[in-house]
Amino acid sequence: MKASQFFISTLKEAPADAEVVSHQLMTRAGMIKKLGAGIYAYMPMGLRVIHKVEAIVREEMNRAGAVELTMPVIQPAEYWQETGRFDKMGPELLRITDRHQRDFVVQPTSEEVVTDIARQDLRSYKQLPKNFYQIQTKFRDERRPRFGLMRGREFIMKDAYSFDRDQVSAKASYQVMAQAYRRIFDRFGLTYRAVAADSGAIGGDLSEEFQVIAATGEDAIVYCPASQYAANIEKAEALSPAGTRSAAAESMEKVPTPGKSTCADVAELLGLPLQRTVKSLVLATEATDDQGNVSQVKVWLLLLRGDHDMNEVKVGKLAPFAAGYRFATVPEIEEYFGCKPGYLGPLNLKKPVGLVVDREVTVMADWICGANEADFHIRGVNWGRDLPEPELVADLRNVVEGDLSPDGQGVLAIERGIEVGHVFYLGTKYSKAMNATFLGEDGKPAHFEMGCYGIGITRLPAAAIEQNHDERGIIWPDALAPFTVVVCPIGADRSADVKATSERLYAELMALGVDVILDDRNERPGAMFADWELIGVPHRVTIGDRGLKDGLVEYQHRRDTAASKVAVGDVLAMLKERLGA
Repeated sequence: MKASQFFISTLKEAPADAEVVSHQLMTRAGMIKKLGAGIYAYMPMGLRVIHKVEAIVREEMNRAGAVELTMPVIQPAEYWQETGRFDKMGPELLRITDRHQRDFVVQPTSEEVVTDIARQDLRSYKQLPKNFYQIQTKFRDERRPRFGLMRGREFIMKDAYSFDRDQVSAKASYQVMAQAYRRIFDRFGLTYRAVAADSGAIGGDLSEEFQVIAATGEDAIVYCPASQYAANIEKAEALSPAGTRSAAAESMEKVPTPGKSTCADVAELLGLPLQRTVKSLVLATEATDDQGNVSQVKVWLLLLRGDHDMNEVKVGKLAPFAAGYRFATVPEIEEYFGCKPGYLGPLNLKKPVGLVVDREVTVMADWICGANEADFHIRGVNWGRDLPEPELVADLRNVVEGDLSPDGQGVLAIERGIEVGHVFYLGTKYSKAMNATFLGEDGKPAHFEMGCYGIGITRLPAAAIEQNHDERGIIWPDALAPFTVVVCPIGADRSADVKATSERLYAELMALGVDVILDDRNERPGAMFADWELIGVPHRVTIGDRGLKDGLVEYQHRRDTAASKVAVGDVLAMLKERLGA
């Protein structure tokens, strides 16, 4: 490709609404153009990157035995009504009606449609296992789309769905996909982690996320440097504390804490470690009658150590909260505790509440909590003496750095990541809901065991940029770059030698199948180099009249701080070696 034939449209400044580096640089490099909130046009330079991502994904999915198809973006609502997700999914699911007032959805994912395909066409165990995948546009009506392609509303995703005869073979299919994903992300040339994850709204009980490591990542990734353990912070278990509880050393005392409504403020006021405090979180669960009206509200008090944060996913999996919960309202809190939030605790309640205690709190002695009276706390609280031993104890919190690893191999560390892929074992969640069956070897109908596997095709380039950039622009890994090599002739319009040498190197690289672009725009060197550093092409060869007189050209990798001299006759072999590596 020659630059004069291509479309290059770089900007000196990023738009004001570009909050993260990837959004800023993709816009400035002319890769995307905003059309609306969370909706972008993929410009030629950006589309080349997306095609590179798609090609690697497609090759590895095919290699793993998956079969490509395409399912419609607009899907009849009846399939989503079968699984109940039409009502449950919330406003992220874009619902539309056609001219005949029939309901449709704009697909955010395709479990329902692919399950319908399976129940029609996969009739016998002899046709299993089967894995269908697509690379297709999705739409999720995000409440607050932001960060460019990192959290857009319209995006491209690779989604795959496996169908098996039993759990053993389904989990084998899951492992095939998990290994295929590792090959895919290895080929991208990005630093990533595969982490145990919660399955969320899609369902299932075996799940891994693939996280590109980046300081700007939205997700916290927990890992053990001494072992292979890694998990999303939603999934990582906080082990029960080792050792036994210390004996009470203080008498219980109500102390004034005027205006100090947080654990940190109370600890500072009393001159005590934050770890001595206990925070109170109040939740509510609701029972409904046959008409769906709320018939009963139960209020719950959760106790965590003052320096710990509640893990909402873990809490949602506990039996009292499995059907759903919410944070209690201020009137509810005042009704049960007789006090406004900020001074709450398990003592001197106005009305009884359900109590759930984090594991860490059960081994604390002489702890501090709210007195259920404005501007007062209680110190020297102890289990057994001042409160009955807790009956419902659970892991309620996010792990923190230094916690023991659940595999017993060391302590935990935390880094930030960007989720770009997710694999799930679904079981029969969708096949039972849609009565999708096949005839088993015994001649009886059985529900498919399913898995699903997604990769954010358009999110991945943004994640790659968040991990690989500097003050000059993007730094693409070779596998993802819009062009792998750029040839930059200096003064080709004034030097036949420069023009001929540039054209010859360009032709030789093209013949080798290298994705090369020749910048024949006759730009000034500074402007030309600034464009390619911003765009992030990994390998640059500069050819100028002065160097050619000595038989030399200049080579510079995008990560290099300066160019190096290379003999004209050696540059092709050098590039072949670098690209091969």
